Amino acid sequence: MHIAKKWIYAKPFVDEPTLDNFELVEEPVPELQDGEFLIKALYLSVDPYMRIYMLANPTGSTMIGGQVGEVIESRHADFPVGALAFAQVGWRTVSVCAPASFETRKPYVLPELGPLPASLGMGALGTVGNTAYFGLLEICKPQPGETVVVSGAAGAVGSQVGQIAKIKGCRVVGIAGSAEKCEWLRQLGFDGAINYKEEDVGKALRQLAPDGVDCYFDNVGGRTAETVKGQMKPFGRIAVCGTISQYNGGEPARVTDPQRDFVWKQLVQEGFSVHRWTDRWFEGVHQNLRWIREGKLKVRETVTDGFENMPRAFIEMMRGGNVGKAVVKV
Repeated sequence: MHIAKKWIYAKPFVDEPTLDNFELVEEPVPELQDGEFLIKALYLSVDPYMRIYMLANPTGSTMIGGQVGEVIESRHADFPVGALAFAQVGWRTVSVCAPASFETRKPYVLPELGPLPASLGMGALGTVGNTAYFGLLEICKPQPGETVVVSGAAGAVGSQVGQIAKIKGCRVVGIAGSAEKCEWLRQLGFDGAINYKEEDVGKALRQLAPDGVDCYFDNVGGRTAETVKGQMKPFGRIAVCGTISQYNGGEPARVTDPQRDFVWKQLVQEGFSVHRWTDRWFEGVHQNLRWIREGKLKVRETVTDGFENMPRAFIEMMRGGNVGKAVVKV
């Protein structure tokens, strides 16, 4: 019998997460039934959405999240032993997975990656990559020569959004939270980068995009979103992926008349979940994989070693300590 380690949601989040919010426990893994497989975690994901989604779960629940692992036992023909698979089974080392029981985020075997790391299956070649691919191309619909602004630009999604916009022939400005992150964005080919912690975002954006902004991919919300909207061109398009500036609680950012620019400039704003495009999932995966292999899309990961360090990796990611995708290696 296998014994699984798992992290549970031990105490409700209040403001910024702390180590007290988590507890490491063990439990036996039940025997497989027909249509199930057993996955052993190799890499696990920590993402901002977990901070908000866990608020709807009772204490004692397993922390939610995706992982890439090896199929070590199987009674499901599509998941042979030895295959690398993605599964949304939470912060666990060993899990029974029944694909038929998943309504969304269904498990799947990763495409052949060759020398690329399997961890990309959670990031650039998974939910992160598809969020960037579909959110930018289906909602913002950027055209060659247009100016695209990305907030949270040095994160997993934002860095990929900016690079895809460059592939599509756009001018791209990223907003991030340190000089190191801004320098990395320039290395990726961004036309400009703004350190919101040290610069006046509005003033810097007017210098980098003097003719205004056509598309805004918003990961942070709050005052940054208000500033960018104020500099958008008529008929600009906004994709709202997240509002991470508000996730850790505290006093909400005060913004002035948030509807004004929508009326005066006839802007279009649309929030989205990537699972809107579940039926096209592998379109995004395979296109991002082609761009990586062609050298057009570069990926960076912040890797934390050790399953026991999952909470620390999550807390640090929520503080903005990661560059690119935050990953935990078991």
